[in-house]
Amino acid sequence: MTAIEIATATTPTATAHTSRRRGLLRQLLSSRKALTGLFLLALFALLALLAPVLAPGNPSLINSTGSQAPSAAHWLGTTAKGQDELALTLWGARSSLLVGFTVGIVATAVAIVVGLAAAYFGRIVDDALTLVTNVFLLLPGLPLLIILAAFLPPGTSTVILVLVVTGWAGSARVLRAQAKSIRGKDFVAAAVVTGERPLRIMFREILPNMASVVMTTLLGCVVFGITSQAALEFLGLGDSSVVSWGTNLYWASNDGALMTGTWWAFVPSGLCIALVAFALALVNYAVDEITNPRLRNRRARRERRG
Repeated sequence: MTAIEIATATTPTATAHTSRRRGLLRQLLSSRKALTGLFLLALFALLALLAPVLAPGNPSLINSTGSQAPSAAHWLGTTAKGQDELALTLWGARSSLLVGFTVGIVATAVAIVVGLAAAYFGRIVDDALTLVTNVFLLLPGLPLLIILAAFLPPGTSTVILVLVVTGWAGSARVLRAQAKSIRGKDFVAAAVVTGERPLRIMFREILPNMASVVMTTLLGCVVFGITSQAALEFLGLGDSSVVSWGTNLYWASNDGALMTGTWWAFVPSGLCIALVAFALALVNYAVDEITNPRLRNRRARRERRG
């Protein structure tokens, strides 16, 4: 079979993949789980953007007596130092969401490059990248996070760097496995035979057919970024001068909020972290439900019963 025949024979396959990706987006927007998760994420993003309007000024300023319970003057109460808890929560969303989504995007991008390169080139490149990936997977995550955060200068960029370094390897392994299965497809072979450049084949032929896996990986990395940042800052390894949900929990712990029963000092930030993680998990589950044949069939049976 000539190169022209291969390309002609595989054109319907590529078209089918394009239609499938469009169908994935339509099904995602018709899923109640996905819509609920996207609504929560949009709500938190809107609150973060409007923080300077809803709570103008420096949120760290002491403007009241300490440890006041929620009231009309302070909807979420005040901290032990007299800071408005609502302002800290709104401004904390800006830092936490920025770090979470930045870590998710950058870690997923690194995982995509490593996974595609290992799957496409194979042999020595695959062995070398797999070795590097396995080394990062074998390193204990939390101790490595603590060591890197302790020796690097404090700041948001340091937190992002540390989380990207420790968060890409697991995703790269998953994407490599998926890319290797697509590497053997006819439309990829046709692109190789016709002389397409490796980068174009990887990012125009293989990557678009991994959309569901990439989306799941991205959502998982965002959850990892938000929760890990909160964990580092709660342990005092972040920049305590930055207002975020993690630093809010850190200062609440230092002020003995749990011991004194001032629940409003730690519940808002902790609840926000949980809700964002819940929203991302809903979207992730919706993607899995659409792309996994077993879950898709189960969903269809439920809809028929309804």
